[in-house]
Amino acid sequence: GDQSSSFQAMRIKVAAFAAIVKEDPAVENVAAYTGGGARNGGFMFITLKPLAERKVSADQVINRLRGKLARVPGASLFLQSSQDIRIGGRQSNTQYQYTLQADDLNDLRTWEGRVRLALSTLPELVDVNTDMQDKGLQTTVTFDRDAAARLGINPALIDNTLNNAFGQRQVSTIYQPLNQYRVVMEAAPQYWQSPESLNDIYIKSGDGVMVPLAAIARFAPTNTALGVNHQGQFASSTVSFNLSPNVALGDASQAIDREMTRIGVPSTVRGSFQGSARAFQASVSTQPLLIIAALVTIYIVLGVLYESLIHPITILSTLPSAGVGAVLALLATNTEFSLISLIGVILLIGIVKKNAIMMIDFAIDAERKLGLSPRDAIHQACLLRLRPILMTTVAALFGALPLALGSGDGAELRRPLGIAIVGGLVLSQLLTLYTTPVVYLALDNLRLWLLRVTGRSAAAPVPV
Repeated sequence: GDQSSSFQAMRIKVAAFAAIVKEDPAVENVAAYTGGGARNGGFMFITLKPLAERKVSADQVINRLRGKLARVPGASLFLQSSQDIRIGGRQSNTQYQYTLQADDLNDLRTWEGRVRLALSTLPELVDVNTDMQDKGLQTTVTFDRDAAARLGINPALIDNTLNNAFGQRQVSTIYQPLNQYRVVMEAAPQYWQSPESLNDIYIKSGDGVMVPLAAIARFAPTNTALGVNHQGQFASSTVSFNLSPNVALGDASQAIDREMTRIGVPSTVRGSFQGSARAFQASVSTQPLLIIAALVTIYIVLGVLYESLIHPITILSTLPSAGVGAVLALLATNTEFSLISLIGVILLIGIVKKNAIMMIDFAIDAERKLGLSPRDAIHQACLLRLRPILMTTVAALFGALPLALGSGDGAELRRPLGIAIVGGLVLSQLLTLYTTPVVYLALDNLRLWLLRVTGRSAAAPVPV
């Protein structure tokens, strides 16, 4: 809500939002309350009907509610769907966070508004908001010390009088045999709902005369910060946002970085992604290293198994087609390349390379034991190993189809895994049956050429 909103005003806003949300046909129950540590804030928990009844996802429900919720003046409601896997752990109004830090609080407040306004113009982002609370209203009491001194009133007496009226001051404790009760003194609630109640405050002067506070002080509304957030040792402000439909987090991150460069944020103000967005950046930066480590490990294991430095490359040559197939399948189904999709690609590394292993293992054994030429050995391997290759691939394909085609609650989390596996298996199966023999013969010719260059015999048991 507006930073000057009272608890009573927020109750009306929350009720209005709850009424709008209840009207949506996909909503089953709504629970909302105000308070929770912020006078001008509140929380709402929405239970949707089963997916079979509502026919739309949670994000689609949020998108169609966004326009209706914007009609309530003086407050905003930001919705985000519950996450099966929550990464980052930072709470905010929306799903992703971008935090600004500065050495000087004034610089932070100056640039926070500019950054928020700039990010609001990006088409990749929606529901852009901030946790900066520096526009709250307070009533400032400024008293005339000289006038108060002439009446025998000192500043401590003024402070104590205001504390007695508005400070919930504990003045006594009532002891009972089984319990004790603290006595709190304050003005009745109807007398502190408005700053005008300060006109009814009287202070006892030195000669016993009751002097109205207005005679020695003036009152004026001023702005104040409702709170100052910190991250580490520096003041901070978090700009949170949701993604527009069909926009990936990677695209939004790049758009934010470009916008920060365009508006010329000074070096004294530093911006960084937090929560889920920061975890995404960390995972993206380490993904190439993880994939390279997996490929190196596979190469070493296969090299030890076949006692060769060349033949493991033939097996690894089947992996690019699996990755391309997974990406094409995700593009065809308009599915993001998420963390779950990456897990599917890693699974493909183990599933797809077994096709080449089944052929290469047979071909090497036929060369060494039967004395066949490389061409005859790989040709016989293709003929005899076709059936087990197809059987294992079809078994893995049918095992992944329920994930790719499944529906119901939670299916959106599992579907990218199945789509990546199915797409990678289909394309790799179509290509590797033809490319693996070609790569095998090409690398075997390379092996023989290296043996001739080094002066070694092709029949020598020395691994190459």
